Amino acid sequence: MAKVLIIGAGGVGQVVTFKCAQNPKTFSSIVLASRTKSKCDAIAQKIKEKIGVDIQTAQVDADEIPQLVKLINKFSPDMVINVALPYQDLTIMEACLETGVHYMDTANYEPKEEAKFEYSWQWAYHERFMQKGLMALLGCGFDPGVTNVFTAYAAKHHFDEIHYLDIVDANAGDHGKAFATNFNPEINIREITQNGKYYENGEWVEIPPFSIMKSLNYPDVGPKNSYVLFHEELESLVKHFPKIKRARFWMTFGDEYLTHLRVIQNIGMAGIEPVKYKGVDVIPLEFLKAVLPNPGDLGENYTGQTSIGCRIKGIKDGEEKTYYIWNNCHHQDAYNETGTQGVSYTTGVPAMIGAMMMLQGKWYKPGVWNVEQMDPDPFLEKLNTSGLPWHEAINVDLEL
Repeated sequence: MAKVLIIGAGGVGQVVTFKCAQNPKTFSSIVLASRTKSKCDAIAQKIKEKIGVDIQTAQVDADEIPQLVKLINKFSPDMVINVALPYQDLTIMEACLETGVHYMDTANYEPKEEAKFEYSWQWAYHERFMQKGLMALLGCGFDPGVTNVFTAYAAKHHFDEIHYLDIVDANAGDHGKAFATNFNPEINIREITQNGKYYENGEWVEIPPFSIMKSLNYPDVGPKNSYVLFHEELESLVKHFPKIKRARFWMTFGDEYLTHLRVIQNIGMAGIEPVKYKGVDVIPLEFLKAVLPNPGDLGENYTGQTSIGCRIKGIKDGEEKTYYIWNNCHHQDAYNETGTQGVSYTTGVPAMIGAMMMLQGKWYKPGVWNVEQMDPDPFLEKLNTSGLPWHEAINVDLEL
């Protein structure tokens, strides 16, 4: 029985709060906080109406450590689940250290002034969390998160050495909008317009955005054009599984989406540097975010499904082996349960499970850790019964 503080009231925050409320034996008390309290109140009302659980709500500016400290001290949670913006990871970690509570997030830190993300800033907190007897768990969404657990499960049960890892992420859904992102538009567009990057033979290979494409077949979805991007879990996975010779991350994009994205970039709307408009500094990407559809509102008419998994090649008992482990999630199933679309659902469910693993002591050790450093078995057991069942295939053509 534990109290959790969830910071962030977007689509993922809504899913995490719903799923925690469904597990009262672990999450006996839940507080949801955001910069805009009315968003928290709306989520709390939906949960009260749907499953009869009361959620406390609060207002906080997660950029401000004193506000975070005051909030944590007021409610005295056992841990903080951070599903706010990646810019706010470090301030929330600082507040957790100051108040003595555990920490978990779903996306690694990136500075607001630069479109760059890496784990170095958060890994640097390891000694401080260890000395305080506190745990910080990084990247416990789906990718990163479940994909890391999938890799750890493969390493534990199917391989003596993993040599080739390809994480494949398809969204085969249709939300009926001309252009919309499935999570925060500002973070999404910053992420996918960076140079791509993959790991091979001990080095990082940088490539222009969308310059490597391959049509891959996804279970129950079929062929989809998939592009190599850099994604944060690659950084931690090649560190913790040093026998990996090559690691890549692939994501699907439709032609119409890419056309809109090119126009956005060509006219300067993807910029993160302020421009003067009528004497006021305006950041183009932040303005674009304000006029694009809210990802949290896409669920009602969203059809189709996601398919995300790991395709792995390596050695077992001296023989080459291939392994594919994945989950498919239907957008309408996610909406019917939590009022959100599948991308929010696939991030929010693992966040709840990671928090549960920590609070139950199945995943607990002081310091800063990535999820692949934990035992994958109890997590995947819970994933199967929490709305995201997984599947596996052995010695199949990985297409890669």
